[in-house]
Amino acid sequence: MERLLEGLTEDQRLAVTIDAPRLRILAGAGSGKTRVLTRRIAHQARSSALDPTKTLALTFTRKAAGELRARLRALGLREDVSAGTFHAQAFAQLRSRWADQDLRPPQLLEQRGRILYRILPKTFDRSDRLAIVTEIDWATARRITPEHYPAAAEQAGRRLPVGPAQIAEYYRAFVEEKHRRKLVDFDDLLELAIRSMADPAYAQARHWRYRHLFVDEFQDVNPLQYQLLRAWLGPTSTLCVVGDPNQAIYSWNGADAGYLEHFEQHFPGGRTVELRTNFRSTPQILAAAAAVLGRGRRLDAVRADGRPPTIRALADEIEEARSIARKVRDCHRPGGRWSHQAVLVRTNAQTSLIADALRRADIPVAIRDGSSLLDEPRVAARLTQLENDPRPLRTLMVDLRMEVDLGDPDDPDAASAPGELTPDTAAALLSLADDQLGLDSDASVADFVTWLRTTMRTDEANDGRDAVEVVTFHASKGLEWPVVHLAGLEEGYVPISHAVTPEAQAEERRLLYVAITRAQDQLHCTWARERRFGTRTVERRPSLFLRDMASLSEGGVEEQVPTDNLSRVRALRDRLGVRDEAEPETDELRERLRVWRSDTAKAAAVPAYVVFADRTLDALVQRRPTTLEALRDIPGLGPVKIGRYGADLLALLG
Repeated sequence: MERLLEGLTEDQRLAVTIDAPRLRILAGAGSGKTRVLTRRIAHQARSSALDPTKTLALTFTRKAAGELRARLRALGLREDVSAGTFHAQAFAQLRSRWADQDLRPPQLLEQRGRILYRILPKTFDRSDRLAIVTEIDWATARRITPEHYPAAAEQAGRRLPVGPAQIAEYYRAFVEEKHRRKLVDFDDLLELAIRSMADPAYAQARHWRYRHLFVDEFQDVNPLQYQLLRAWLGPTSTLCVVGDPNQAIYSWNGADAGYLEHFEQHFPGGRTVELRTNFRSTPQILAAAAAVLGRGRRLDAVRADGRPPTIRALADEIEEARSIARKVRDCHRPGGRWSHQAVLVRTNAQTSLIADALRRADIPVAIRDGSSLLDEPRVAARLTQLENDPRPLRTLMVDLRMEVDLGDPDDPDAASAPGELTPDTAAALLSLADDQLGLDSDASVADFVTWLRTTMRTDEANDGRDAVEVVTFHASKGLEWPVVHLAGLEEGYVPISHAVTPEAQAEERRLLYVAITRAQDQLHCTWARERRFGTRTVERRPSLFLRDMASLSEGGVEEQVPTDNLSRVRALRDRLGVRDEAEPETDELRERLRVWRSDTAKAAAVPAYVVFADRTLDALVQRRPTTLEALRDIPGLGPVKIGRYGADLLALLG
């Protein structure tokens, strides 16, 4: 038991050992949450506080569930903890329930668009169709029926391609068509699992089967998943959740971080342990992330100082992509792996241009775009053959093992015979089959195929190739790389143009925070002064959030643009030569600061804005801070610049 506590910080040790039937662990980025979660399970198992065979761990991806099980085995936990996504666990529950009742399972609808696109008018373009699918995803995640959708959409300020009443009609037609065809989609699985728990006898048996529940990434839980969790919790069940409010980035899709933030309201008597130590990133990267976030829980770095982030402004999106490719090559060391670097972008539309630039520079590239192993033609064909196969899953695993062993070790992408899987894809399916048996030891081959289609669509592709990944900010969550390049940090992308409410802007800040904290050693940021959209060329400005981290970077942000109204007015007055004759003292102070900034910049051989921008100068004149502590509230003055210039500025302001 003492070995399970070795190498843990004081906060981590408390999170592992605290006696709390309802526990919330607030785990910041890079704070070792999976390590703490697995050690808590193992520690409680060793102390007989829980039975591993009666323990359920809920994750949001199959990969996370597999990693959790692997770590528990490495900690000596021989009995398997049941770990999987909400959908996988709900499906396993329903399959067992249907078998007990001798009911034929309904057919699974993998993609809602297959039915919805037939319902929607043919005049709708692809973006409109996708928007309506997204709306129905949002509504079902929040358990909103077609009848209540218009009011809920209006209250939430949803951006809609057509009127809410019209979307409600499409939603209603979609539900009716599913019923007519006897189809269920992924969210239906959760609803059906909730309904099955209304049977007191069945619920009691389920509560006895799983007495200890753990939930990872609790800030991403939506109302539908939360209600299922409540149904799974019995009167004597224990609950431990792990999450980070600063990484709540899925509210647009129905997630509600309030369950994590107000944990004690939902679970009275709950305890909280906070993990504040970051083991992943350098202090400079964490300082940039904190500056962007603006507020919230700060992380303490344990790593030594590293390089400050860099910020580069490029002429246009083409030059930006080329510049990123050059920087990627510069950061690559002989004998090192390309996969130690990633390029992160806000939207999928940005990926192709950057990927092309990397390929032209002879840099291997992989786009993490949500594609799945299931989309590979050989895999899709094999699964179609197996979808009604009643044999035990273990028999298929023998076949898959043979296909792995018979493959060409020098060419793992080559199939041994026409119609067979490649050794790599066979090995991937073999690993997945092992995961399924961990959830359901009696699973058939047909059960495995349905389980795959239930869980794999939410996982990102990761084939293990040595390549630079191009990833969206959202898809980067949970990942990390030694070197991260952030592209397109401009207004319109970061924050995204449709994020107009304070809540949406705050989520965009958290999204950039997530992207920044993926970096371990180096962070390189770029933006384009111009960008072409179709036939239009549009002038761009650096992101408002980028300016928040400018004082911590090498070179600041080029072409600073005032963001607050007062600074905009002052900038305009300066350009027009307008002066306020009633403020001679203010003008004198402003001029002293300008002269000092100019002299300091010349001595350092850098442009004046690198020392600080005009908006910082305006704030100094307006607020006239008198202490180093007060200087921290001036925009554009971070710890580095205060340490470098603070004493001089206070002398000038005095």
